[in-house]
Amino acid sequence: MCAAQLSVATSGFEAARQVAILPERHRSRRLHGHSFAATVFAEMANGAVSFPGAEVGTLSERLEACIAPLNYAFLNDHLEMPTDENLARWIWQRLGVRGIARVALQSTSGSGVDLDRGRAAHVWRRYRFQAAHRLPNVAADHKCGRMHGHGFEVVIHANQDLGARHMSIDYDHLDELWAPLHFELNYHSLNEIEGLQNPTSEVIAAWIWRKLKVGLPELSWVTVYETASCGANFDGREYRIWKEFSFDSATALRHAPQGNARGGLHGHTYQLRLHMKAPLDEAMGWTIDFGDVKKNFDPIFKALDHQPLTEMDGLRDGDTGSLAAWIFAQARPKIPELSRVDLYETPGCGTLLAESLAGPCMPV
Repeated sequence: MCAAQLSVATSGFEAARQVAILPERHRSRRLHGHSFAATVFAEMANGAVSFPGAEVGTLSERLEACIAPLNYAFLNDHLEMPTDENLARWIWQRLGVRGIARVALQSTSGSGVDLDRGRAAHVWRRYRFQAAHRLPNVAADHKCGRMHGHGFEVVIHANQDLGARHMSIDYDHLDELWAPLHFELNYHSLNEIEGLQNPTSEVIAAWIWRKLKVGLPELSWVTVYETASCGANFDGREYRIWKEFSFDSATALRHAPQGNARGGLHGHTYQLRLHMKAPLDEAMGWTIDFGDVKKNFDPIFKALDHQPLTEMDGLRDGDTGSLAAWIFAQARPKIPELSRVDLYETPGCGTLLAESLAGPCMPV
């Protein structure tokens, strides 16, 4: 059984700020601006919505109303110190929604902060490197046994509520720690690097963890994107991998009141992310083969893609909460390691269904 079903809403705003807490001559002490994205994860109680299936729409409306004063504003007029963390905390306090589990604030495509259920702040930074690799222990006919390459992405997450720093972890500090690893990884064959002779996503994540943890005791997760649709994260103890899918389907909300557009037949390009948790297979260097996940999920994918969801057996309604629950129930027997389903009907808006909320938020 799943322990949590969270509605997820994301909304953006344009704003300027100055962050005076930063050192002299730091660029962010000057007046500057960003296209921010705020994401909220919340358990929406029945009394909080006008009809079943309206959870995501209601949360989106609440979030948009909450951040409206920040849009095209000078953030220092609203917060004394408008860091990413303080903005996330400002949104959490003013949203007016019970059951908030997480709030994420993204200031650029490559940086942001997540507040977890305990409101600990995990600052994160995204990096990229170009590299070749092959997996030496796979079967002879496995495509990953051939030398190939990827544009890898790495997200470093650090719990800035740990330790005794006099101020929040600066993104520049993460950049300094990452720089020597980038030099070692970028434009190289990973198999030739000590410790990466079998460079799966899981092994790369653990290798980066060991390299960074000494200089960054606040490190909470390392996330590695092998491709845009799959990757792994590691927290020093457990591995999680994910595989993404996109499908186009028609839907309607059965409980929508008369005149509500969502009650009529409409459609979405859904983004689905399956998360799996399993022990590392020491011989293979992975928890599960991404190819096996894709193969085992394929019959379910075909039942969803380019289909009218309103005619699907066993689906209680056409909202993302109902659909995520259906996907979890259908996929778990085929993929026993499945621990979480993220389903978005529009970018950053949908449902997260999970046995555990452990692990990082995924950047928008």
